[in-house]
Amino acid sequence: MLFTIITVCFNSEMTIERTIQSVLNQTCQDYEYIIIDGASTDGTMDIVRKYEPLFQGRMRWISEKDQGIYDAMNKGIGVASGELIGIVNSDDYYEPDALEIMKNLYTGYRYSILYGAVRAVKDGRETMVYIKNHEFIEQDMITHPSCFISKKLYDTFGRYSLEYPYSADYEFMLRIRNEKEIRYFKTYDIITNFTSGGVSDTRKGYRDTMKLLYHYHLIGKKRYYYEMIKTWIAMMVR
Repeated sequence: MLFTIITVCFNSEMTIERTIQSVLNQTCQDYEYIIIDGASTDGTMDIVRKYEPLFQGRMRWISEKDQGIYDAMNKGIGVASGELIGIVNSDDYYEPDALEIMKNLYTGYRYSILYGAVRAVKDGRETMVYIKNHEFIEQDMITHPSCFISKKLYDTFGRYSLEYPYSADYEFMLRIRNEKEIRYFKTYDIITNFTSGGVSDTRKGYRDTMKLLYHYHLIGKKRYYYEMIKTWIAMMVR
């Protein structure tokens, strides 16, 4: 099997149906679909169960409490059987030809990271289309919602650190950035539609990012404390 698609969710009944449909309707059908649910208390799992038969045995799901989104992602990676793993969150959705594009981009190399462009969506409307370059990973995270990473890469270099609850995907990319065996493959095609988060999550995520940039010596102590104090004040007065 070429692809494993993972969706992590918790109380996502308002958005997950669109996500599931975007996976179901892919032009390339060489995939399995794994949903990791954090013991939702709304109708999320009712929606998952409704769609399960339509995948004809290619959907699996786990519903249990977890330690956050990256713990759930790690669970999914642990049971994945595809060569390439893509993670689409429960409020995001793929373009219909996302897997077809990635299939054509993939060379079979064991330590591969494939990525493309993302369409940002807010309140149902497109705000921008963008792509970020892996060559500048120390300045900014590449478009992770559009990434497909080889299973062997996770098996060799590890999974997501739970120390960074908002930025573990960026920490992963920084951790492996100097591994010479890893190869990156980029397309300018739109792969994923990404739903923008709220102000609170944005600020908490920014603080998390500052923490890991400081950890990897990409910013100095003065900049780190300045940014942490500035965002703390902003969170207190909002």
